Amino acid sequence: MQIESLEIRNYRVFRFAELRDLPRLCIVVGANGSGKSTLFDVLSFLKDALTQNVNAAVARRGGFRELVSRGQQGPIAITVKFRESGGKLATYQLEVAEQDGRPVVHREILKFRRGQHGQPWHFVDFSRGKGAAITNEDAYGQEGVEQQRTEHVLDDPSVLAIKGLGQFKEFRVVAEFRSLIENWHISDFHISEARPSADAGYAQHLSTRGDNIAQVAQFMFEHHRPQFDRVLQVMRERVPGVVDVEAKATDDGRLVLRFKDGSFKDPFISRYVSDGTIKMFAYLILLYDPKPHPLLAVEEPENQLYPELMHELVEEFRAYARRGGQVFVSTHSPEFLNGADIDEVLWLVKRDGFTEVRKASDNEVLRNLVEAGDLPGTLWKQGLFEGAGPR
Repeated sequence: MQIESLEIRNYRVFRFAELRDLPRLCIVVGANGSGKSTLFDVLSFLKDALTQNVNAAVARRGGFRELVSRGQQGPIAITVKFRESGGKLATYQLEVAEQDGRPVVHREILKFRRGQHGQPWHFVDFSRGKGAAITNEDAYGQEGVEQQRTEHVLDDPSVLAIKGLGQFKEFRVVAEFRSLIENWHISDFHISEARPSADAGYAQHLSTRGDNIAQVAQFMFEHHRPQFDRVLQVMRERVPGVVDVEAKATDDGRLVLRFKDGSFKDPFISRYVSDGTIKMFAYLILLYDPKPHPLLAVEEPENQLYPELMHELVEEFRAYARRGGQVFVSTHSPEFLNGADIDEVLWLVKRDGFTEVRKASDNEVLRNLVEAGDLPGTLWKQGLFEGAGPR
């Protein structure tokens, strides 16, 4: 799946914003307070609303009044246009409003366009717990065949229809879309949580907070050795002294990460190595996952890492995107931005309290300067990304 556009209405600083023609690697810059974290929170909100419900997702963010844009009544609306696995353009629209003081799904639509012309098929069309879903999915795309729909009522108007219907095999398209969002990875990595030992066992994917890194390393070592060996190779190339990493079981049945420095006989356990070493290892474990997440979002990956590593880190994110996982990254690092292509860069600008989204490639001056040999990070540092800082 690749998100082609994202439209946001009435979500905090995004009274109205449209991100269009999104690349597989999308690098976001902007001044402090311009909305970079809010943009990533929009993606996280969609996942929370699906895995829990809209009421829980809104409550986690301080309530509807805190979430809706200042001076607006709502509804909060998020529209995602994406290419599904078969290459068809699909649109998912979610609107959230208040009903009797409680957030509810005001409108929810999942529709696919049929060819270049013709009306799209609404696989899901619900409002406040009531709606309809397509029952003849197998006929989708066939000329002259009309969609057949059945009515449904959900027990809770704050539950997404794609969550309820996606549990049943007769709604294959809905189930696939639900699975895509459930497997989004919006990183909330914390160095402090990656250091302690963890219960012995396996974990196939790194958690959003990074607290199961030892378990994932052990799983990759035993089941995906080529990818794990590649992680070690990159660690040796980019972290001075590191020659090996292992997940070692302790006597009480826990796992600890041990980093071997070529200058010392005995390895160091993770709580004694630098923040940058732990973070680089965590990113590589994430980026060399044999099964990439359909969407990966990471805020400010440059923190705790040497500036000299930024260009290589951009390449790692780009390679991950090529393997099938679309990537969103925010940054304050000119060095990281210097590794970006001009058409991969968005910048956020705050005007009159609300945020606008701009594409760097749409700016003729920036595009011409990059074509002449200037680097995006250098131009950003010089203030040519108007309103985006860092000055």
